[in-house]
Amino acid sequence: ADISGFTAFVTETELEHGPPIIAELLEEVVRCISPPLDIRGGEGDAVFALGPHGTVLPPATLLDVLHAGFVGFREKREALAADESCSCNACRSVGRLRLKAIGHYGPFLEHTVGGHAQTGGRDVILAHRLLKNAVAQTTDYALLTRPALHYMEVDPGRLGLLPHTERYEYF
Repeated sequence: ADISGFTAFVTETELEHGPPIIAELLEEVVRCISPPLDIRGGEGDAVFALGPHGTVLPPATLLDVLHAGFVGFREKREALAADESCSCNACRSVGRLRLKAIGHYGPFLEHTVGGHAQTGGRDVILAHRLLKNAVAQTTDYALLTRPALHYMEVDPGRLGLLPHTERYEYF
């Protein structure tokens, strides 16, 4: 999960309120998706979560998990935007922030670097790359890859999902 509009928000708003607002929003997403997903890392505006094979059963439930993350984000964003106790730029512009989530399925390797758990592999790189995509950032959205849809046994047409293609070097 990644917050769209993060860089503009943090660089154009007050330091005392911008980063704490982002933290509150991400905390709410984490609260809504974990468990069953395992939070493996955070980086400013993003949360990296894994659901090792068999963790989310049935697999289609992953859609419910992602939905819960979006609902939690939206409710927290609306509550922060409705709070009129502060008129700073950060508190007044929180409503511009959007959430995007990437859903992918594939193998990964866990290892340790400098005493810190790391997750790596082709599919981990792809999931990170998909965060930088050409989808218009006018609303919250999820990108679900073909492997994720196949694993979840979800028919994208039946759900009304729109096809989208991204191209990245080496993929």
